[in-house]
Amino acid sequence: MTDYINQLLAQYQPITQYPWLDTLMLAGIMLVISLIIDKINRRILINLLRKFLGKTAPKMLVLLRNHRALDKISAIVPLVVISMLSPIAFANYPAIGELVNTLCKVAIMIKMATFVFALLDVMLDMGRARGINKNLPIKSINQLIKLFIFLVVTVLSISALLGKSPIYFLSGLGAMTAVILLIFKDTILGFVAGVQLAANNMVTRGDWISMPKYGADGEVLEVALTTVQVQNWDKTITMIPAYALISDSFKNWRGMEQAGGRRIKRSVRLDVNSIRFLDQPLIDQLCKIDSINDYLESKQQELSEQNKLLDVDLNITANGRKLTNVGTFRTYLEFYLKNHHNVHQNMTLIVRQLPADEHGLPIELYFFCNDIRWGNYEAIQADIFDHIYAVLPEFKLRPFQSPTGGDFNKMVD
Repeated sequence: MTDYINQLLAQYQPITQYPWLDTLMLAGIMLVISLIIDKINRRILINLLRKFLGKTAPKMLVLLRNHRALDKISAIVPLVVISMLSPIAFANYPAIGELVNTLCKVAIMIKMATFVFALLDVMLDMGRARGINKNLPIKSINQLIKLFIFLVVTVLSISALLGKSPIYFLSGLGAMTAVILLIFKDTILGFVAGVQLAANNMVTRGDWISMPKYGADGEVLEVALTTVQVQNWDKTITMIPAYALISDSFKNWRGMEQAGGRRIKRSVRLDVNSIRFLDQPLIDQLCKIDSINDYLESKQQELSEQNKLLDVDLNITANGRKLTNVGTFRTYLEFYLKNHHNVHQNMTLIVRQLPADEHGLPIELYFFCNDIRWGNYEAIQADIFDHIYAVLPEFKLRPFQSPTGGDFNKMVD
């Protein structure tokens, strides 16, 4: 078809005595022909592609439309027509014809690059839909390929405009290495960091990470070429340099989510003045608690037998072995947690006594909640410690609390 159009234009005879007017008319004819071909191309080619993809890959068709990939590839056809017809249309002005031809070639390369960019974005969206970006930094790879294509098109375009070989420009890159490294420092560091993050599976989309240095505490939205985008729990967005995740420390909560248990590590501080040995009335009262009834009976029998062997005067408090309210309280907490339906029974569960200080005696509870959802986790933790503080009087124990103004007023009264 283009050969036929070339023949028609070649047969064109000047109809005026002004060469510029003939050239202008030929240029107009060339533009009209390119527009007609563009319309035909859009009607036929794009409609065929839409019908074909509409049946075989409708989702891909939607993505191609969203990124206007078909429009970008169809825009190349009229540029090709103008490039082929420009030597004939500007026969009276070869320099202008050559310039138009060169500009068309540059425009074709740019349009091809934008089409490839659109295809890369389509592949990126498809990868996200399939969850590939959870295991691979596909956006970083996407941006790196775009950067490479951009550099190649830039070199080829400058070469075409200046009429020099691309090798001429590439040969000077050695001297520009330092400048290039300075300009693309973040890009290079980000790419290397992205490779390390992917190879070691350190951070993926959807992970919950905490990085106080950058004020980040939330879900990873995207791992890009130079930055990692984190949506904090207060819905703000924090951008972290990708290489910072390699050079600095951060916390990834993915292991907690995969394990299915979230740790609770809190202490109940007791007033040391409330700690004492169990007397018989208190033992009788505590035996009414079902969870430690058997424990108290077996422990009393064990201590009674040992004290008989020691043959000591039990009327003296320091003689023999006796139960304490704080030790019994720790045992009660273990039974309570082991029978709680929201405590993960296959993970570490410890109730321990920490060294006493000016704030009382800490009884630390170290266990895991089997519901890792934030709101549920906080509610379960609160319910457990509400119960613990409420049951303290049963053991004749008091929680430690620093005196307040009201306490001092009572002392004055």
